Amino acid sequence: MTESAPYAVTPSRLTTLVTFAEEGSVVGAARRLVVSESAVSVAMSALSRDLGVPLVERVGRGVELTPAGTTYLAYARRVLGLLEQGWAAARGVGEPGRGRLRLAVVTTAADQLIAPLLASFSTVFPDVELQVDVGNSVEVWDLLAHHEVDLVLAGRPPGAASGRIAARRDNLLVVVARPSSAATFAEGETTWLLRERGSGTRASLEGLLASRDLDPPRMVLGSNGAVVAAAVAGLGAALVSADAVAAELASGTLAVVAVSGTPLVRPWHLVTGVTPTPATRLFVEHVLSVPGWRAAGP
Repeated sequence: MTESAPYAVTPSRLTTLVTFAEEGSVVGAARRLVVSESAVSVAMSALSRDLGVPLVERVGRGVELTPAGTTYLAYARRVLGLLEQGWAAARGVGEPGRGRLRLAVVTTAADQLIAPLLASFSTVFPDVELQVDVGNSVEVWDLLAHHEVDLVLAGRPPGAASGRIAARRDNLLVVVARPSSAATFAEGETTWLLRERGSGTRASLEGLLASRDLDPPRMVLGSNGAVVAAAVAGLGAALVSADAVAAELASGTLAVVAVSGTPLVRPWHLVTGVTPTPATRLFVEHVLSVPGWRAAGP
């Protein structure tokens, strides 16, 4: 029997691979890791040699991941995420108030909900290190799937999401427009203001329009704030969380438009990984003490 070669993959080499994939180039990876470009190339070559398959290939003047490299990347992300999670869990044993909490939040929740929760939590547990990523629904669930965050604050988890729903909070999506536009609103002709692809709110709006067999004009904007600002300016109507436009509704710069099928009930969900760290459990307990949040049912 031939003895297999030693498998010398290290966390630093995996980090180099993930960073290269995120930056899209050796130069970008080297700059972010604060190492030389040759160090990045050596690490990538060593990984390829250890695995026995090429992970990168030259394309034109640049270097790209091979199909094998793309496949291995997903495993590398999970391994690094689990190592980080294990470090936080071990550090929190006996002293959960001195651990690390990695949280991913969708943009709308980042605008509305997360700052007060983090501020009140940090007041009680000042020694917990907080790391927060903000993105759309697709991005935050992907981070949880790869163990790169400990919990997610977002809308309804996708069917393939891995994790446990720990808490919920009511959230209503309403159609809003400038009051002068609301009087002449025609849902099949009015321009609808949409978030970027991957947004849960956008998916809800597209589903609403499809259910009514409507194909109105659309304007895509890059954030929830941009959508609200465009609606205030009179550029069209938007489906948004009622909490996100509470100030605009109170001041009269926006008005709720009656559309069949709305408001939509889309609760916020706080979802942990399958094995929550001690700091994660502390945060969930804290959130459940805040009015409006409730424990998830079975």
